[in-house]
Amino acid sequence: MNALTQWLGRAATRAGIAFMKSLAFLPLSWVRALGAGLGWILYRLIGARRRVVLANLSACFPDLSEAQRRRLAQETFVCFSQAWLDRAWLWHGPKAWVQRRVQMTGAVHELAGTAPTVVFLPHFVGLDAACVGAALATQRTSLTIYTNQSNQLVDEWILQGRQRFGHARLFGRKDGIKSIVAALREGQPLYLLPDMDFGPDESVFVPFYGVPTATVPSLSRFARLGRAKVVPLLARITATGYEVEVLPAWTDFPSADPVADTALMNARLQGYIASMPAQYYWVHKRFKTRPPGAASLY
Repeated sequence: MNALTQWLGRAATRAGIAFMKSLAFLPLSWVRALGAGLGWILYRLIGARRRVVLANLSACFPDLSEAQRRRLAQETFVCFSQAWLDRAWLWHGPKAWVQRRVQMTGAVHELAGTAPTVVFLPHFVGLDAACVGAALATQRTSLTIYTNQSNQLVDEWILQGRQRFGHARLFGRKDGIKSIVAALREGQPLYLLPDMDFGPDESVFVPFYGVPTATVPSLSRFARLGRAKVVPLLARITATGYEVEVLPAWTDFPSADPVADTALMNARLQGYIASMPAQYYWVHKRFKTRPPGAASLY
């Protein structure tokens, strides 16, 4: 029975990946419509994750009414599902389609050259489009810290997709930082996604929407060690694909205080979220790690 279960699991995974590849050649409007339908279904069926989203929104937007938070939660599920299905054409569609649908805007020049650069890539649902757009805009070898998926077939599919364009070097969270810092100082930009709950180890509690939130101070740490500028990269879902905005490098970062830097990062992230609240990754238990004695939000 164990072998049969494993075989069925692998077969289901292969079928899912084949389905995603088949979506790559559909009109974008069809993929987005399918994503919208999937989002509505998931909102209704996945009660546990719906409660996580609503708990996050309640903590971050207490001034919204319950009805407003529910509407925002529904939009979040739709955006999440649309972005997930968009990986089909991002990773398997014709390159010309990807270039047309992913538009780079803002201070794109910040990604060029050889200056040590840490790219702050917050968890908006379109982050894979942001990576694709940046890879197409520059030929620099980039670095990122990757967490392996439990499903090996899914892991291989994601890695192939994220390495489709450009030259990405992937490091595990247990690999240490010496080789990352060395490559960063040599001019290979490091893409960091530090706005998730990675547990109490090495995290500091700083405000996020006024809630003491466990946050890794890695953005400040790598910018300081690599003597690097910090450049935010934001992806926004649009009717025609994605707008990927490169913001100017922060001029006051890092400081000598990594805790203050991390609090500043969260404050600026709130400003980015304000422009597209439904596109942030609210499905994550951002407040899972709590200060000693604090009650769980979930």
